[in-house]
Amino acid sequence: MNEVFDRNDVSTKSLALASQLEQMEWITEASRVERLSQDFAWFSPVLKRDLAGMKGDVVVRPTTEAQIVEVVSQCARQRIPITVRGSGTGNYGQCTPLFGGVILDLSAYNKMLWIGEGEATGSARAQAGIRMIDFDKATQPQGYELRCVPSTFRSATIGGLYGGGFGGIGSINYGPLASTGNVLGCRAITIDAEPKIVDLRAPDALLLHHVYGTNGLVLELELALAPAHAWNELIVCFEDFDKALEFADAVAHAPGLTKKSVTFMAAPIPDHLSLLAKSLTPGHHAVFIAVAAASQAGVEQLVREFGGQITLQKSASEIASTNRTILEFTWNHTTLHAMKVDKSLTYIQSGFTAGKHLEQARVMRKLFGDEVMLHLEFIRSKEGLMTCSGLQLVRYTTEARLNEIMQLHQEHGVYIANPHVYMVEDGKQGMINPDVVATKMRFDPHGLLNPGKLRGWAIRDQIMADVKAGKVSLATLPKF
Repeated sequence: MNEVFDRNDVSTKSLALASQLEQMEWITEASRVERLSQDFAWFSPVLKRDLAGMKGDVVVRPTTEAQIVEVVSQCARQRIPITVRGSGTGNYGQCTPLFGGVILDLSAYNKMLWIGEGEATGSARAQAGIRMIDFDKATQPQGYELRCVPSTFRSATIGGLYGGGFGGIGSINYGPLASTGNVLGCRAITIDAEPKIVDLRAPDALLLHHVYGTNGLVLELELALAPAHAWNELIVCFEDFDKALEFADAVAHAPGLTKKSVTFMAAPIPDHLSLLAKSLTPGHHAVFIAVAAASQAGVEQLVREFGGQITLQKSASEIASTNRTILEFTWNHTTLHAMKVDKSLTYIQSGFTAGKHLEQARVMRKLFGDEVMLHLEFIRSKEGLMTCSGLQLVRYTTEARLNEIMQLHQEHGVYIANPHVYMVEDGKQGMINPDVVATKMRFDPHGLLNPGKLRGWAIRDQIMADVKAGKVSLATLPKF
């Protein structure tokens, strides 16, 4: 039961809508629309092929909730697909429309709404289009910052992280964004002729998280914050793989060290980071660390114990004065920098088992050698256990071999969030979630939000029949 969209009809309606609502900022120039229909899906040779030529018809940049309501209302009345976009820093084609229509760019819907005081201290609420760097600039004077940000924090929006992201820098303390207590609530809008504004609290708000904007349009987010620190940065290099890996794990586990990020890069990944060449030892493994100033001495103690060499150290004030940070070489920025040097590379995303993560990393290195280069980000799991998330670099040969590599990881107990697919369930979720589908039925009854990317939508009637028959249970969803 997938919706069928006539591309010519959608295009005609979309262009007409731009002239009907001319008080808003619309982009119709073909080259700009094409650019705003893309993200970093080109990291994947498979997605680069599968999404080739797909784009929206027009882009609109609303600045107020009233303007968003008006666009949504007209799209619902005319059955025009809507694809929500932040800054386009995702990696799976989340903001690439499969059936054209309107791209709803929320980057100008970007106000900080409030920073908590009294009982709300340590939390803040903002419109979905605010960039994370601007969010932090607003909260840091009060002594707080976002709990986790991607390496693209300069340009990425909180709505983009919520809709398509997982976690990032800071997840070593607070786990993924979906960990209980990180997201406190959100404000969303139904895709109807007469749109309804709905305020959700956690855990209901998480039903709209990491589903590429397929089952709800989020307007605002309320988030718990972390204490802000002056973060120093270090790079530590090792000749020995095991020593480097064990050092990274020791820093990550050390309860007395206040840190924001611990990144392990096996050789030859550091050799691909040409902009940091003077701060790296050729052929060596590297560990990137962001640590509070008071904890740097503890990190240096561990460096001596494990036999590493500090090849770069910068204070928070030095980082601020240069506006350059090694954090923009971690997470998927590592992939970006490496691909600039070697365009044959791609990557996979993985999750290691807490308590077995070092053993699994060693097995993967032995199994694949330099065909799959280990890049590990140390994080806490949703259950609070220290482990690592992998963004391994892969020397791409064929799609079949890429799939085999991911399958072999799974056979060895390493979870794979496939970044080479654009269907929600085929990537991180790995299965159809009836709650996600039911939420879409409630917020998007006509199937207009980012259509074609939620596999469960095609079998929604069967899911609801199973619910009615008691075969499937749903989370308690708010009524509206």
